[in-house]
Amino acid sequence: MGLVQPRGHVIQFTGQVAWDAAERIVGKGDVRRQTEQCFDNIGHVLEAVGGIFDDLVSVTTYFLDREHLAQIQSVRAGYLTGPNPPVSTSVMVAGLGHADFLVELTPVAVIPPERFVLPSQNTHLSVNELP
Repeated sequence: MGLVQPRGHVIQFTGQVAWDAAERIVGKGDVRRQTEQCFDNIGHVLEAVGGIFDDLVSVTTYFLDREHLAQIQSVRAGYLTGPNPPVSTSVMVAGLGHADFLVELTPVAVIPPERFVLPSQNTHLSVNELP
């Protein structure tokens, strides 16, 4: 399966983990809640640049326990409801950036030119435009 990338501004995300704006871990020990927080964080970034979840073209999921995969996929299905879901890869890993993280998502989005906006200076987002 594949997806043809549409025209637009490509947003390469850093790995999205289960922390809030103050970098406090959300959902310690709860993979469902952590996955929801990851998607909430993705939603905040998308909103800041004029995007929506349907603009995601790819999501890589890193997780620790094979038993968690069904819960992760269930949460994903609740957020990614459009007709053309992003391509995805799931990778079971030995560890993530913090001992309490159970899941990390790394998406790529393409925002159509007519909706794209540079995030305001007062957000925590960093956007680098290449020449």
